[in-house]
Amino acid sequence: MKLSLLLASLVTVTLVLGACSETPVAVPSTATGQGVGQVVPVEGGGQYTDILPQELNALLESKDFFFVNVHVPYAGEIQKTDTFIPFDLVEGSLGQFPQARGAKIVVYCQSGHMSAIAARVLVKAGYTSVYNLGGGFRAWEAAGYTLLQKQ
Repeated sequence: MKLSLLLASLVTVTLVLGACSETPVAVPSTATGQGVGQVVPVEGGGQYTDILPQELNALLESKDFFFVNVHVPYAGEIQKTDTFIPFDLVEGSLGQFPQARGAKIVVYCQSGHMSAIAARVLVKAGYTSVYNLGGGFRAWEAAGYTLLQKQ
């Protein structure tokens, strides 16, 4: 009983701290049921998928998706990025996204926090094939991939 209470308290503190920080806090997938490479349900219905840097790299080889950097301010980009739309302007910028609600869209930011927000907005707007780079371009670089600095 004491161990389960301690574990529940630890998970709660971790989630609260993670929600207050741009830098994601690692939460064991067994604690939340979610993790990178997992389907993430969105309140109100729908879902998006967190993907690993390795999965994104494979997708980029035969790019067939709309690729959006939502991080503000500019801090770098991944090759083949289509556009930059700040995460907090996605809802008002839906006209810049593909019109087909089934179009594949991949969003990313520096840590994965801003892009997770953007992914939820896209799902709530009716998009059904939304992907988020879990861990953002920090995870991308940590996996050994290059981050471009163009601005």
